[in-house]
Amino acid sequence: MKMTKLKIFSAHFFTILFWGSAFPGIRHALSAYSPEHLSLLRLLIGSSILLIVSLFVKTPIPRLKDLPVIMLLGFLAFTVYHIGLNIGEQTVSAGIASLLVSMTPIFTAILAFAFHKVKLPIHGWFGALVSFIGVIVITIGGGNGGTALHIGIMFILIASIAECFYFVFQNRYLERYGFFPFTMYTIWAGTISMLIFSPGLFAEIAKAPFDATLTVVYLGIFPTVVPYFALAYVTSKTGATEATSSLYLTPAISYFIAWIFLGETPSIYQIGGSMIVLTGVFITNIKTVKRKKGKLTSIAEI
Repeated sequence: MKMTKLKIFSAHFFTILFWGSAFPGIRHALSAYSPEHLSLLRLLIGSSILLIVSLFVKTPIPRLKDLPVIMLLGFLAFTVYHIGLNIGEQTVSAGIASLLVSMTPIFTAILAFAFHKVKLPIHGWFGALVSFIGVIVITIGGGNGGTALHIGIMFILIASIAECFYFVFQNRYLERYGFFPFTMYTIWAGTISMLIFSPGLFAEIAKAPFDATLTVVYLGIFPTVVPYFALAYVTSKTGATEATSSLYLTPAISYFIAWIFLGETPSIYQIGGSMIVLTGVFITNIKTVKRKKGKLTSIAEI
């Protein structure tokens, strides 16, 4: 029992650490790579690792009729998400970017209400309102970021919403294929969608500093692949709600790493707005959201 608890704790720790480190890593890699090439190279590396993994585990072949949906979800969750996030992080700090992405459960809940009639209680709507007020505070307090900061925030919010569509519509396919196979399919699908950005990639790799390329390799292996396996392990032991409950610590890790390695110091407005956003996310997820037939027990399970 103690060993199981240690494994669960370790899985939580590495999930938060790797996902939290992704945002500062992106900021660093963007010093040498364009948003499109960074996204493509990162997913090429992650897809290659998953392809090797698939050779050692029994990965079912997806049904032909499911391929269009898998391609669409992969496009939204990985192509649109990564490119939008990378464009946004050109002008938005790593800590703020991670905080905006942490609003994903709120957007997911709203989309689940719109498409699946999953009822969002009063405290959920109130939490969403509080978080949006926090985003406004962060935007107003952007200081010298000006229009570029506002556009960056917009792109990150678009990325977060695109990822939410993935969460809202993945349930049926998770039940059909399982967590690992479906995640592999969608990452591969997102990678295929981004091959359109291949021209110029190798030239950019050739002229990029070694440390920037090493950062992309890190992003491709660790934040892109490892947390999914760790989160799946915790989910199998504790359930989806508890497994995802610690992910709200991700912005704190991002802020800390960005402060140590990038020298990013948040302003008073950013700190205040961040606290408001996190408060709103917490309020939204105080209780579980129930769905008929017992298919959905929480926002985190969408």
